[in-house]
Amino acid sequence: MAWIVIIASVISVWILSLFKLLLFSRFSFSKHFNHNCRALQKRNVLLVIAHPDDESMFFTPAINFLTSRGHNVQILCLSVGDADGKGHIRKQELFQACVALKVPMQQVKIVNHPDLQDGFGKVWNHSLLANIIEEEITIHCINMVITFDNYGVSGHCNHRDVHYGVCKVLYDTLQRDIEVWELVSNNILRKYSGPVDIWLSMLWPILHSNETMQCFVNEHPRRSYLAMAQHSSQWVWFRKLFVTLSSYTYVNTLRKIK
Repeated sequence: MAWIVIIASVISVWILSLFKLLLFSRFSFSKHFNHNCRALQKRNVLLVIAHPDDESMFFTPAINFLTSRGHNVQILCLSVGDADGKGHIRKQELFQACVALKVPMQQVKIVNHPDLQDGFGKVWNHSLLANIIEEEITIHCINMVITFDNYGVSGHCNHRDVHYGVCKVLYDTLQRDIEVWELVSNNILRKYSGPVDIWLSMLWPILHSNETMQCFVNEHPRRSYLAMAQHSSQWVWFRKLFVTLSSYTYVNTLRKIK
């Protein structure tokens, strides 16, 4: 009987959180999220990812927030995701997904370098990554970069290498006039808590008033499903389940890299 009560309570909280997000996010969360006024200034933002579909699986709350407020969002994908020999398909899927996320195709760059191939155990050279990322920063006058943290949400080695490549740009090439933010990797309970994680994420801006943490609630969660569905080669049952249950569909917590 106790287990039934617990399960019913969890389901109720999940549904309530989703209902609140869908109907009231723009108003109810505005005082808790993005309290740093600098984040509301128009900026040239570069999102650096490892594979096609990373943007839809992990970063849609940040993308939706930034594009809806007029920020110029550029996306740099550092591989075509050719681990299964579908790189040419996944490349087109990424362009389609970005259109769904209101990021124009001309603002998306996909790198297909022989030394940057998708796959576990594929080590990416951090200096090579830094050179590619720095070039994009220069071309597009970027003043804010968003990427993975050193765990990379799932622990994927390519995600982690992208993080270190961005850090190398920040530390070694004297790109100190840009802000770099990393997506915080949640523990497994928070990772699969869906919209419930919004309540926990609300605490971060309050507890970190030194402007080192920033949270983005997804004001258009349906867009996450639409974007991920464009990756038809990857849109299998367990990824559908992931997008439904993942907290990254509903909220992104970013930490500033100093």
